[in-house]
Amino acid sequence: MILAKVLFWLSTSALLATYILYPFSMPVLARLFGRSHVTDKATPRVTLVIAAYNEASVIREKIENALALDYPGDQLEIFVISDASDDGTDEIINEYADKGVILKRQEPQGGKSKGLTRFVPEAGGDIIVFSDANSMYGTQAIRHLVSHFADPEIGYVVGHQRYFEDRDSTAAESESTYWGFEIQLKIWESSLSSVVGADGAIYAIRSELFFPLSDEDINDFVNPLQIVAKGYRGVFDGEAFCHEEAAPNFQGEFRRKVRIVNRALRGLGRVPEVLNPLKTGWFAYQLLLHKVLRWFTPFFLMGAFAGSLGVILSSGEPLYRIALFAQLAFYTLAVLHQVPAFEKLKPVYLAYFFCLSSVAALLGTVGVFKGKKLITWNPERQ
Repeated sequence: MILAKVLFWLSTSALLATYILYPFSMPVLARLFGRSHVTDKATPRVTLVIAAYNEASVIREKIENALALDYPGDQLEIFVISDASDDGTDEIINEYADKGVILKRQEPQGGKSKGLTRFVPEAGGDIIVFSDANSMYGTQAIRHLVSHFADPEIGYVVGHQRYFEDRDSTAAESESTYWGFEIQLKIWESSLSSVVGADGAIYAIRSELFFPLSDEDINDFVNPLQIVAKGYRGVFDGEAFCHEEAAPNFQGEFRRKVRIVNRALRGLGRVPEVLNPLKTGWFAYQLLLHKVLRWFTPFFLMGAFAGSLGVILSSGEPLYRIALFAQLAFYTLAVLHQVPAFEKLKPVYLAYFFCLSSVAALLGTVGVFKGKKLITWNPERQ
């Protein structure tokens, strides 16, 4: 019984730390220890790097969007890295060659990080802005991103990815709710230390802070960690925004989360020093509670369930009965998503989204332990 209680309380404490302690502590810490930084309206030379694989359905819109940005044309270079696209993407890109759009083709297909490592060193910008083919920027996005580099301590700037509204998709609604929570965390993290990770759809770095990536790295997580390890900060700017479609269904979102956890956990293993608070200060606290503990949520959920069940079977203490009942009630709520009459109720699809995300995290972490590497994939919206 003692082992069951220890398992229950260790697991429950880890869950409370990441989902309760962290979000409630961040506004307090940001207020007590938050830092400001300098911005200006300078327009340094920028290279916009667009990653693409079989994006014929959106690449024309993306290039038109890039060409329409409110940024001096002679200061903006546009690279499109095509990862061996074979659906006509490259032909569309080449139509804009006379407007300065540069096609960089990687062949054979090797994944986004491999393409970035190969071609980003050829960029001419002092600032590199990373984007995806389906991410449409607000006209002022690049101006907002680069304004922060007036402060020499700033190494990367993360923009605000927004999702187009899709009221008929509970998957999109769930992701939107989750993302709203994440954005608030980014704001606090940015003030306290550095925003944890970036967003491949919209983030910028100093060109000299791009370091070679392993093929399996998730660039918008590993590259910011590398930059923090070098002593720089990363901040969030909600005014630098882009729009894109969320995954059309829970299955697409599930596959995306498996990839993210698998690749991010591997990436952290390449820059483990960022978890040392003596080196990175508050960032280590943020990274541990915001990311690492969250990736292991499924193990903590199983531990809490097994622990409470073990105590009940041996002694039947009321506290653990209540805990087990609460867990079963939550999982029942998630299962109700499979019943058409309940699937569009917000508590139901949010519970389902949480459980699905936890299973995805389980597969992602187990994949790491098994040596499984996820390098290339197809866009989920197709």
